[in-house]
Amino acid sequence: MTEQKTPMQRAMPGLLVAGSLGGVGLVMVTLLSLVPPVDDGSEPRVAAQAQAEPTTVEMQNAGAFVLPPTVGPGGKNQPLTPARLDAPPPPAAAPVVPAIPKPKAKTKAALVRPTRIKIPKIKVNAPIGAVTLDKKGALGTPPLTQPNRTGWYKYSPVPGEAGPAIINGHVTTRKGPAVFDRLRELAKGDHIYVYRSDGKVTRFTVSGIEQASKNAFPTKRVYGNTKDAQLRLITCGGVYNKTTHHYTDNIVVYATLSKKKG
Repeated sequence: MTEQKTPMQRAMPGLLVAGSLGGVGLVMVTLLSLVPPVDDGSEPRVAAQAQAEPTTVEMQNAGAFVLPPTVGPGGKNQPLTPARLDAPPPPAAAPVVPAIPKPKAKTKAALVRPTRIKIPKIKVNAPIGAVTLDKKGALGTPPLTQPNRTGWYKYSPVPGEAGPAIINGHVTTRKGPAVFDRLRELAKGDHIYVYRSDGKVTRFTVSGIEQASKNAFPTKRVYGNTKDAQLRLITCGGVYNKTTHHYTDNIVVYATLSKKKG
C-alpha cells in the first residue's frame, strides 16, 4: 500500500523553490536603494490588541509558492498576500495619469512639499511632515507624541511627480491606535488624496497591498524607480515582539496617480 504524504510533505518542494528565489531587477534610485525597511510602529499595541494579533501569514497562505507572483488586492477581513521578492509591482487599478513636472527653479517658492493626506475609506485625515534617515540608517518616523501625523521621506519624489513617493505612519502608540491603524483594510481601487503646498491635489488609486517581513523586505519593489507617479504607504504589522519592542512585518500599500487638479 502506497504511503500517503501529508500536506506539508507535498508542499515542501515548492517551499524550497520559493525560498531560493531572488529579487527582481528594477532600476533603483541610488539614494532610495539604501533605505532599509521602515520601523514605524515601535510602540506596543493596546494589550488586548497585542494578544489578538494574528500570525505573520494566515494559515491558508502558509504555502506562499501557490500564490500568484503579484501583490494582493487587499481588503477588510482578507488575509494579505505574503510578500515575495520575485513579485512585480501591482498593475495600476486606474488609467495612468502623466506625472507633474518638477519645478525648474530651485527657489524657496518652487520647493513643493506634501502637506496633508486623506484616505476616506479608513477615515484618515492627517498632516504630513518630513522624515529622513536616522543615525542607524533607518527611515525616520513621525514623533510618537503625534500619533495622527504621517511622514514623507523628503528625498523621495513629491507625491504626483515621477517615481515612488514614500509616506509612513505609526500603526499604534502606547495610548492606542495611530494614523495608519486601519491601513491593512485598503484594497485595490480605493482612493488616497495627497494635498501639496503648491495648491495641487493628487488622487492616487490603490493598486495592491502586501505584508512583508522586515527580514525579507522587498526593497526594490517599494523604493525602485518608476517612470510614472507612484505612492507607497508603509506602517507596521505582524506580531509585536515585547523583547525588541518592534513588529515583525511591514504593511505596504502601492498606489498610482490617477487624477490631479489645482
